[in-house]
Amino acid sequence: MKIKKRFFLKNKKIKEIKKELGNYQDIIPKKSQVELVKIEDLPDILLIDGKPLLMQINGKTIPTLHAMVDENITEKYATVDMGAINFVIKGADIMSPGIVDADESIEVGETIVIIEESHNKPLAIGTSLITGKEMIENNKGKAIENLHYVGDPIWELNI
Repeated sequence: MKIKKRFFLKNKKIKEIKKELGNYQDIIPKKSQVELVKIEDLPDILLIDGKPLLMQINGKTIPTLHAMVDENITEKYATVDMGAINFVIKGADIMSPGIVDADESIEVGETIVIIEESHNKPLAIGTSLITGKEMIENNKGKAIENLHYVGDPIWELNI
């Protein structure tokens, strides 16, 4: 892992990021230090008080799984069955047959959290390819593009 750049963000930029995060803006507490780290072969990582809690992919700032572990996820989620877990944690996209529940307010292109059904723990972060209602109703095809999952380089990141 080679760090190309590392610098603290100004308050103006932090406010922009908090606005973009919407419901997840509490990930950045008041008076916290936010540092942008550019790492070779990884998305840009935002360290909040030294912890990798946010990342920037395709111009969007999204939470990492480290940020979601302690969150009570009540919206923008998809729940997968036990059979899908091994595929999800190896980086596979999420297929409709593996989804047992989803937030019906999900729209195409939104960032969502993939959780497993037995313990309700987050497994991955992805981008929806279909609506939440379609995720529940469909029984074939790809539903979510997997962006970040348990065990990937971002999960294992130690700075």
